[in-house]
Amino acid sequence: MQRRSPFRTAAVAGALLATGALPACSATPLPTEKPTPQAAAPAPAPAPAPAPAKPQAAAPAKPTVAVGPAENAAFAEWKRAMAAEARAAGLSARAVGALEAAQIQARVLELDRSQPEFTQTFWGYVGRLVNDRRVTEGQALLRKHAALLADVEARYGVPGRFLVAFWGMETNYGATFGGFPVVDALATLAWDTRRSDFFRRELMTALRIIDAGHIAPERMVGSWAGAMGHMQFMPSTFAAHATDATGDGRIDIWGSLPDAFASAAKYLSDIGWRRDETWGREVRLPQGFDFSLADGETEKPLAEWAALGLARAEGGALPVVEGMTATLILPGGARGPAFLVYDNFDAIMSWNRSVLYAVSVGHLADRLAGLPPFATPRPADDRPLSRADVVRLQTLLNDAGFPAGAPDGLVGSGTRGALRAFQRAAGLPPDGYPTPEVLAALEAFAGRRAAQMPVQ
Repeated sequence: MQRRSPFRTAAVAGALLATGALPACSATPLPTEKPTPQAAAPAPAPAPAPAPAKPQAAAPAKPTVAVGPAENAAFAEWKRAMAAEARAAGLSARAVGALEAAQIQARVLELDRSQPEFTQTFWGYVGRLVNDRRVTEGQALLRKHAALLADVEARYGVPGRFLVAFWGMETNYGATFGGFPVVDALATLAWDTRRSDFFRRELMTALRIIDAGHIAPERMVGSWAGAMGHMQFMPSTFAAHATDATGDGRIDIWGSLPDAFASAAKYLSDIGWRRDETWGREVRLPQGFDFSLADGETEKPLAEWAALGLARAEGGALPVVEGMTATLILPGGARGPAFLVYDNFDAIMSWNRSVLYAVSVGHLADRLAGLPPFATPRPADDRPLSRADVVRLQTLLNDAGFPAGAPDGLVGSGTRGALRAFQRAAGLPPDGYPTPEVLAALEAFAGRRAAQMPVQ
């Protein structure tokens, strides 16, 4: 059987994310695969949520992409045509004026075109984003906004611990929204030819948000790619899912926590969040486990996973809920933690198509509820491959007869499939996870083949 999510394949393909310049179960049962209660704390008296601390809009780093007179002239000509289109669509002078005032952002172009030097390991990613400081701060915010979060959960079915986890992951609890003028960033990317159609649509939607009076152009700040507010909504997500929780006629995901939390919960509800389930759990695999089942696609009832020998990560029988199914993922390879993930994992994946992001959100939500870190320890020799290492790995796989596609330094489904085939042939755990050890095994394999070849 296959899980319903159209993003699962893309997620597993992204298990090793590039670093770029960018973002466990105890004996206490995880929600019997049902929602975990939030850590006990006295709820504050209901009151309007205080205005969030003003986010830091750090100045973007000095760009290295050159933008000269020719580029500025071309951008100005493009803006004139785009402004005419916006007027024809009925947008107000205020919205069109925001477009006309936009400046090309060289730093945005640089970030869009950047190629990371190193891949990111599971442990490096999760350790950076789910740390003790973030957990402690998130728990305090969970208590502070308990009444508001309870009201949002009652309406949309998304527990507060997950909303606070998204908040922490996206903007460090509102500390930074990104620092880029959204209209300028989107106009720059729409003018550029790499993904102009996508960003042109996002730009027009951003102008409609301004036109509707939700936000003033100068307050519409976000990431270099145009993600906005506390929860980093793209304009199209805002238009489809954001909601006015305060009833003041505006949807302010920048300055209103009620609007930000309700919009995030509504989005998750709209894309299929199940209020009676959690996201997943860490599990222990039996000796001799068939790693081909850990492909993120094979769906089985919990009873079948238990019959295969899967257990709680800390020991003990796997909880089984009648009719509930899960898939198995190994985002850190055979030496990392294994997870059974449920339908709400798919909802998190719809938010961000990265399995590392989705596991981090779920793990942070668990930690906010008082659950412990992962039971599986981080290997002492955990280190990432460089892009050059991945190119070498892909080249060696191709030369050895395990087609990985054109060597590009990116770990996708083709590379993982070829790596699994090599690992099976070499008697290694076929987890498809590229590590320095696997690269060394490939180098040794290539050396043996070369030694056996007849001299011409």
